[in-house]
Amino acid sequence: MTKKHTDKGGAESPMKDFAGKIAVITGGGTGMGRELARQLVAEGCNVAMCDVSEAAMAETKRLCEIEKLPQGLRVTTHVADVSIEDHLKRFRDELAEQQKTDRIHLLFNNAGIGGGGSLFTNTREQWERTFNICWGGVYLGVRTFLPMLVAADEAHIVNTASVNGFWASIGMGQAHTAYSSAKFAVKGFTEALINDLRLHAPHVKCSVVMPGHIGTSIVSNSRKVQSADGSERLNADEVALTRKRMVTAGVPDADKMSDEDIQAAFAERARSFLEDAPTTAAQAAKIILDGVKAERWRILVGEDAERLDERVRATPEQAYDRAFYESFTQEVGWRLG
Repeated sequence: MTKKHTDKGGAESPMKDFAGKIAVITGGGTGMGRELARQLVAEGCNVAMCDVSEAAMAETKRLCEIEKLPQGLRVTTHVADVSIEDHLKRFRDELAEQQKTDRIHLLFNNAGIGGGGSLFTNTREQWERTFNICWGGVYLGVRTFLPMLVAADEAHIVNTASVNGFWASIGMGQAHTAYSSAKFAVKGFTEALINDLRLHAPHVKCSVVMPGHIGTSIVSNSRKVQSADGSERLNADEVALTRKRMVTAGVPDADKMSDEDIQAAFAERARSFLEDAPTTAAQAAKIILDGVKAERWRILVGEDAERLDERVRATPEQAYDRAFYESFTQEVGWRLG
């Protein structure tokens, strides 16, 4: 990775075409990461993805290859936990060898989990696990791949934050401190990168992505990562915590629900988050890629994200009042409980 950048105009014009480019995607096994991979490959872009689930990535790769890939196009998978710098360095070295390159053009720091929301009811380990993936994965991703981006003639960094990067809540009945703190950090970091890149690598651009409710498996995937057991079912501690959260949120008779009722409620929440979202992962990926082509540094994903952004800006002092949340969820149809 020693070749120097040679300016061919990339600093002056947006990246309009992904064909022949090389993209890195973290969290490529499911959700928006999977759909970004599929849409990039469809445009003739080489993709190197990482995830903690080898099986999930294998399915993403299969979906990318349903239509015969053009000769020479490469889709590679790499197991890595983005919160661990050595994993990302190994990912970088593997992709350099397998993609036969010393540079990349696109970096999508997409990996993320939820959970660990409360300083009171969650453990420090749960809290920091969420923060270290959602924030640390973005920071380490940029640190690790920046030399390969700078080596390209044009490049773009895309960091996934959330509406929780400007509104630190998912409602009155549930704490959300770890995820929101991480997403605020991602937003601020990316905004600060705009001028850092302009000063030192003007051919590299960046965008912060702020999705609203997107139909993904983040609820069930987060639980698997936090527990490290890979199971679809809650353990005894998680059942107790879920029951307490439901009582706090005012769910009728939650304190009288059996453990199996709690399991069923969690499974329904995960299903609903995936299947009842106002924006699909495929729609979100298209909005993101269109935003990169338009060189927008701020990419809101979903009408709910756009409306929430407007509301928070209009009445910031009321943003954490119950009336604000209830009127907004009624307006956009959020059912996140």
